[in-house]
Amino acid sequence: MTELLSRIFVKNHTDTASPAVRSAYGSLVSIVGIVLNVILFAAKCTVGVLFGSVSITADAVNNLSDAGSQIISLISFRISSKPADREHPFGHARIEYVASMIVSFLVLLIGVELFKESVSKIFSPELPERSWVAVAVLGGSILVKLWLGIFNKTIGKRIDSSVMRATATDCLSDALSTSAVLISTLILLLFPSVKINLDAYMGVVVAILILVAGFKILNETKNSILGEAPSDEIVKQIEEIVENTPGALGIHDLVVHNYGPGHVIVALHVEVDGKEDIFRTHDMIDNIERRLRRECNVEATIHMDPIVTDDEKINALRPRVEAAVQKISPELRIHDFRFVPGETHSNLIFDVAVPFEIKLSDDEIRRQIESNVREIDESFFVVLTIDRE
Repeated sequence: MTELLSRIFVKNHTDTASPAVRSAYGSLVSIVGIVLNVILFAAKCTVGVLFGSVSITADAVNNLSDAGSQIISLISFRISSKPADREHPFGHARIEYVASMIVSFLVLLIGVELFKESVSKIFSPELPERSWVAVAVLGGSILVKLWLGIFNKTIGKRIDSSVMRATATDCLSDALSTSAVLISTLILLLFPSVKINLDAYMGVVVAILILVAGFKILNETKNSILGEAPSDEIVKQIEEIVENTPGALGIHDLVVHNYGPGHVIVALHVEVDGKEDIFRTHDMIDNIERRLRRECNVEATIHMDPIVTDDEKINALRPRVEAAVQKISPELRIHDFRFVPGETHSNLIFDVAVPFEIKLSDDEIRRQIESNVREIDESFFVVLTIDRE
């Protein structure tokens, strides 16, 4: 069904890097979600009111909030597809993160209200009427929500949409909460002697599940807005392209800036032979940038770091310095290594890449490296830059 809808309603549906295609996918998923959630709201609200079930009515209100969330998603996709302008030079794709956060707030608000309503029913018990119609409506709702969750997850993965991933999580949470309501309804139908107001208790369960889903969406969106580390997959892909390019001797200081799906800017340093022709080296860097744009869908800016490759003393000294640095931790790596000899002392100039997981302070790392390097030669003076990564 997902592929069929994509082929019918999304022109050039395989070109997911295109803003127009992403917008079309967003419109398709949002409109499908709005229509189905409004239908579910009408059916559940009717059943809940007719048979006096607070849990079914609560579930209906949750569907209405989902329809509102899909409207927000629809608007966000329309805005995110706008091209860059002077005020927004990196485009508008991050509006999806804002939309995801609004969705999470709506979900949390609904969860709190349903929790309060259900708790009040526990202390003011009023058993709902028993009906197989309610069972049929709830069963159908679960199937619809499961399909909507899969639909959003599939398309969200295809176009890398945080809004759709958030909606998929919400749909699966809704299916679980509706299942809880269905169980309580079946118990009341199959065991007429039960006098406990299971409906109210299941309303509490529904509310808690909605709140958990809301906090999960909020946390994921918060991470996207604050900025996350790039995925291992994209880092590996970039490194492989650089390392497999003749003339590129190393890569470091890789920084990935995510301005929303399809808008990723990368900065990195590539080590090159300092004796190579500058124009030939520049051409090689241009080729790497083009490959990254074509194969990784990122805009890359590359800084060339010329290094000495044919100095025997430097080539012998570097591994000794690297070993001295890695006494602190084998995870430390050095780059931009230079050696400037002098009469009274010699400067060793290099950068050290330090993972965030190493809890030593920069000053502690610097002091230990200086001490370890002086064990090689007392005349060595370390000029050190620490890069956290």
